[in-house]
Amino acid sequence: MKLTPLADRVVLKTLEAEETTKGGIILTSAAKEKPSVAEVISVGPGGNVDGKEIVMSVKPGDRVITDKYSGSNVKIGDDEYTIVRQGDILAIVE
Repeated sequence: MKLTPLADRVVLKTLEAEETTKGGIILTSAAKEKPSVAEVISVGPGGNVDGKEIVMSVKPGDRVITDKYSGSNVKIGDDEYTIVRQGDILAIVE
């Protein structure tokens, strides 16, 4: 199954959190903070959204930082995705 976002929406897959700290301490699942870095899976076409012309500035494969509690979570099979508006993406990680 393929997710195709509409308008200014972007489908993201959250990247796994680190399991150890730089000092070598192993973190339990309860101690891990929800990561805010994700990979762009697919991008909507942009266009006229709410009376404004939106040009999409991210592309599939980009790594991005999002607002921690933004978007809608979707589970397809064993994979979990988050669908956000492009405006909820804070930065592209290079």
